Amino acid sequence: MNKLALSDDILMQLDKPARYIGNELNMVKKDPSKVDIRFAMCFPDVYEIGMSHLGIQILYEMFNRRDDVYCERVYSPWPDLHKIMKEEDIPLFALETQDPIKDFDFVGITLQYEMCYTNILQILDLAQIPLWQKDRSDQDPIILCGGPCTYNPEPIADFCDLCYIGEGEISYDALLSLYKDMKHVGNYTRAEFLRKAAQIPGIYVPSLYEVTYQEDGTIAAMTPRFADVPEKVKRQVLVNMDEGAYPTKPLVPFVRATQDRVVLEIQRGCIRGCRFCQAGMVYRPNREKSLDLLKTYAKEMLDSTGHEEISLSSLSSSDYTQLPELINFLIDDCCGDGVNISLPSLRIDAFSLDVMSKVQDVRKSSLTFAPEAGSQRLRNVINKGLTKDDILNGAGMAFEGGWQKVKLYFMLGLPTETEEDMRAIPELANEIAARYYEIPKDKRNGKCQITMSTSFFVPKPFTPFQWAPMYEKGEYLRRAKIVNDTMKEQLNHKSLRYNWHEADVTVLEGLFARGDRRLAKAIYEAYEEGCMFDAWSDYFDVDKWHEILERNGISLDFYVYRQRPLDEVLPWDFIDVGVRKEFFVREWKRATIDQVVTPNCKMQCSGCGAASFGGGICFEGKN
Repeated sequence: MNKLALSDDILMQLDKPARYIGNELNMVKKDPSKVDIRFAMCFPDVYEIGMSHLGIQILYEMFNRRDDVYCERVYSPWPDLHKIMKEEDIPLFALETQDPIKDFDFVGITLQYEMCYTNILQILDLAQIPLWQKDRSDQDPIILCGGPCTYNPEPIADFCDLCYIGEGEISYDALLSLYKDMKHVGNYTRAEFLRKAAQIPGIYVPSLYEVTYQEDGTIAAMTPRFADVPEKVKRQVLVNMDEGAYPTKPLVPFVRATQDRVVLEIQRGCIRGCRFCQAGMVYRPNREKSLDLLKTYAKEMLDSTGHEEISLSSLSSSDYTQLPELINFLIDDCCGDGVNISLPSLRIDAFSLDVMSKVQDVRKSSLTFAPEAGSQRLRNVINKGLTKDDILNGAGMAFEGGWQKVKLYFMLGLPTETEEDMRAIPELANEIAARYYEIPKDKRNGKCQITMSTSFFVPKPFTPFQWAPMYEKGEYLRRAKIVNDTMKEQLNHKSLRYNWHEADVTVLEGLFARGDRRLAKAIYEAYEEGCMFDAWSDYFDVDKWHEILERNGISLDFYVYRQRPLDEVLPWDFIDVGVRKEFFVREWKRATIDQVVTPNCKMQCSGCGAASFGGGICFEGKN
């Protein structure tokens, strides 16, 4: 391995120098001179966040299985190192070899959150790679973006060479092989490679499309510049989950990561159909991993990492068909070694509580419910499929089982929301607290604590709510005040607590989530004026952002606050996620007009279109 890119003197000046030295347990080591392709896998946030991301671990494993590829990692340097690298002219480097990533073939950037967009430019700037796609030469790396935010890549399209739409297990091999072949033949040019890459399923090349606009500012059309460039880019889906790569020897960081545990992905997709949830829509259909494979993975990962906790990863763990068998295996074969089991995304029912009582210390833990809305009417609007009786009965069983702390997650600003819906949030919390005090005193563990948290709803692409309007900061805060004031009126108010999300961040997130290419210049100027780590409240400068947006003629009224008509051309309409737009329109109307629930996929196929991928629970339903 090469000498560290940062001297001891520099490392001693940093808050957490272990973020930058590499050599973690299970790190892949190869000889760079013996591979054809060097790939820098980038997470545009701090090391602790990026090291907790399962997607990067999967791709790191998959790419490094190829003898001709060396996949290394890079994360956003924290502001203390950023300043030093700019002053000392130190190019951004990969952790594995400490080599500058500007000398690599690819820089792959995973986009999990819209508020990390300026950090994309930080990565490119520190790497000494031209920020704008149009300014790169044949000697610069190919900049490739993937992840959930690429379901609308348009705000950052001018910074990307390629975007990957869908699950990485499908088309990355074809892309890497194309690049290798062109390099070996000797006829490689950046332009020719991008042209050929656009013909690989799931690969979007923004520079090969022209966007035109109507007089009112809406999009008129998005047109390929060449006949061999597809009009629609189709999301790629791994049908058989047992056939995908998985990191049985995941990286173990020196710095404590946000999620410091083994992560066992049990399935992808979700049967529930919540109308606000992008992941639940774009990861359709629901696909499970086999029980035997999960047992093998669990043992191997615990043995190879030394972690003392294993977490089940899924959008809705309770819907995994063989969950009881998997849990019993983990309890019988893993917990005996001092290993804890984390069970997120569970519905609170008798089985789940029984399991949690076996794997958690109830005196230290709290239970989490996500009703999302306080009233039954609004839960029907968002298709939550959860009744008040479900919530109260679950809480009652939890209290009787020894729990006394409950966290409740809600959203404010949902379509059709009324003041009655807002007041219903603390009223529901009050009823949950009342259920606790119905238990005899000798069976309680002191006072209960019910914590309500509200985020502000952000409409996301490829959801039935993608046309919905958002609100200004003041309106969001007014709604939070209604919840807070109503909480103080409740009989059990001393047992209730309330937290709410920052409204400023919500508005900007909504702008980036549904924006188009005209935002790129504002994002560029924001970075140039010091905006980075916008997802971190200590660094987010809302006044600077608003000044830059105004200077660039970016109207929040146009991009954020207006309701879009159903026939408007949306910036992401060129992507085919497999779920029909007609389905989203139908669900929007069922929410806002009929206010009724659509049965989940196990109860009844709703004909969303995801069956076209094959596999998954909806495959036998009508298409």
